[in-house]
Amino acid sequence: MGKMEEGIEYLKNQKFEDAAKAFTEAIDEDPGNPVGYINFGNLLLHLQDFERAKNFFEKAIELDENAMTAYYGLGNMYFEQEQFGKAQQNFEAALQKGLENGDVYFMLGMTLVQQDKSRFALPYLQRAAELNTEDVDAQFQYGLALAQSQQIDLAMDQMKEVLKLETEHSDAHYNLGVAHLYYADTDKALHHFDEALRIQPDHVLAGNGKEKVLEMLKQNNNENE
Repeated sequence: MGKMEEGIEYLKNQKFEDAAKAFTEAIDEDPGNPVGYINFGNLLLHLQDFERAKNFFEKAIELDENAMTAYYGLGNMYFEQEQFGKAQQNFEAALQKGLENGDVYFMLGMTLVQQDKSRFALPYLQRAAELNTEDVDAQFQYGLALAQSQQIDLAMDQMKEVLKLETEHSDAHYNLGVAHLYYADTDKALHHFDEALRIQPDHVLAGNGKEKVLEMLKQNNNENE
């Protein structure tokens, strides 16, 4: 096992000092290889040492302008600092350089969501959901983007997919409750709000949704008397 592989194993096991040592040795052995700098940048990003992480990612790009995972690392760094415009630019660059995985599509979608551009985020979140079929967050965020784009039926189908992966997903139940309320199906709406509250008793939005349904039912009963 080479120093690079050792460093990655140490990083996976959260042995950060050992990882730093291994990556440093890997860079010393092959200073022209951008991968060493990218791995060290990822370590620094994990430690939230953003300025030094930026330097390592930029060094990797200096060595290889097509180092797609360096752009992805920069995108994550800017996202962590809530600099969403710069994060978007780097995630887009990673895609343009050929990075094709669900994570980069997901993160690009989320940067757009954070900039109130849910409509533009939708195709990226859809692609992330297609590539990461077992990723609950990817499936949920795609469903949320569908709902925000007023594609209610598709959003409902997607939230049901989320519940297949994680039956105790309170936010998926809440969003299904909202969708059923949109169609004035109070019984199903109440069921999902109750489920959300069972899973997460302090779910404020579900609590508000339930109150709204109960008020509607009370009003309907009064009108029928």
